[in-house]
Amino acid sequence: MGVTVEVHRVYRYPFEQVVASYLRKLLKTALKLAEVTRLLLVVSVGSVSCLRCQFHGIMTDQYPSPMDKHVMAVETVEEKTDLSTGIVYRRRIATCKNVIPEILRKVSALKVPDIYLEEESWLNMQKRNMSMKTHCLTWTQYASLSEESVFRESLENPNWTDFTQKGRISVTGAGLLNRVLEAFAQSFLKQGVKKGIKIMETLLQEQCG
Repeated sequence: MGVTVEVHRVYRYPFEQVVASYLRKLLKTALKLAEVTRLLLVVSVGSVSCLRCQFHGIMTDQYPSPMDKHVMAVETVEEKTDLSTGIVYRRRIATCKNVIPEILRKVSALKVPDIYLEEESWLNMQKRNMSMKTHCLTWTQYASLSEESVFRESLENPNWTDFTQKGRISVTGAGLLNRVLEAFAQSFLKQGVKKGIKIMETLLQEQCG
């Protein structure tokens, strides 16, 4: 069956600053998904040129980070710009610690040191929006976790940014425990959403004051 989690947040900062802070933070959900995965997978307004400079620096941030302790590395494996539209496409892979407690690693496949997450993003500076799709690459035979998110200029105020996100969790490899684990994972994901927003707010305050 699966469960979903949805969130809407308005950041009272311009789109450019929010996106720059987000890219510092890493895959929109790298930390959040890593945390959810430890439960879920036990079964399973500057110029564009200025902004690009910010993005380049962000991409080289080092991990582990004090904010994202479970994220060991982030690698941009593909980046390209559509010359006709100016849309920047990026695909990144995050390597996260496998923090599943040893007592829960009944299945040998779960006894791996790392968890891998993939994010694809499409940044449209002209229309001031960025859409993202994130999913877990590890243990797909037991469970799936995916998210779709969008940052866009707020209709309420052009100097604010709307953020929407929808995540879906589905466990199929735990038999009678599937629904129970989905319920726990849903609760954990909600906690992760709150944590992710808090990190974003902290980064925005540091960057923008």
